[in-house]
Amino acid sequence: MIEDGAAALLGGIGLLERAVNYTFGSLHLVRQEHLARPTPCRDWNLETLLGHMNDSLLALHEAADIGRIELFAPDVAAEDPITALRDRARLLLGAWTDGPETVSIGGNQLTTSILTSAGAVEIAVHGWDVAQACGLPRPLPGELAEELLELAPLFLTMADRPGRFGPAVPVPPTASAGVRLLAFTGRRAA
Repeated sequence: MIEDGAAALLGGIGLLERAVNYTFGSLHLVRQEHLARPTPCRDWNLETLLGHMNDSLLALHEAADIGRIELFAPDVAAEDPITALRDRARLLLGAWTDGPETVSIGGNQLTTSILTSAGAVEIAVHGWDVAQACGLPRPLPGELAEELLELAPLFLTMADRPGRFGPAVPVPPTASAGVRLLAFTGRRAA
C-alpha cells in the first residue's frame, strides 16, 4: 500500500485538479436556502463548511503563489460564499501550473506533491459533504476515490481522531473505494 500511495503522490497536482473538478459539480448544487443545512461534518452547517473550504483553498493558493502557508492566516469571510468558493477553486488550479517544488508550512518544508495530495483528499471529501448537505448525493468517482483512499492514511492519523475527524465507520471490504474512503474519514455513505 505504501508503494501505491507513493505512486499516487507523484501525481499530486493532477489529483488536486480531479478533486476540484469533482467538487465543482457539488458546488453547482448549492443554493442560498441550503446554507443552514447540517453537513456530515460534526457541528457544521453548509455555510460553515463552505467557509472552511474557502480557507483551505486560500491556503493552497498561497502555497502555489509564494511557496509558504501562514499557520494563522486571517479568516476570509465572503458575502456570497458559493460564488467565492467557485472562483477560488478556479484560481487555485491555475496557480499550481507554475507552483514551487516545495512549500513551507510553519517552517517545515513539504513537497508540492504531498501538499497537493493532502489538499485533494480534503477537497474531494468535502465536495461529497456539500452534495450530501444539498440532499443530492454524488458518489466519488471510482478511480479518484481509489487513489485518495491510498493516500488518506498518510494524512489522517489516530492523532486526528476524535478532534478533526470522527472514528472510522466499519464497511464491508467489498464496498466501493468511495464508500471506504468516506468511512475512513468518519462518514456514512448510503
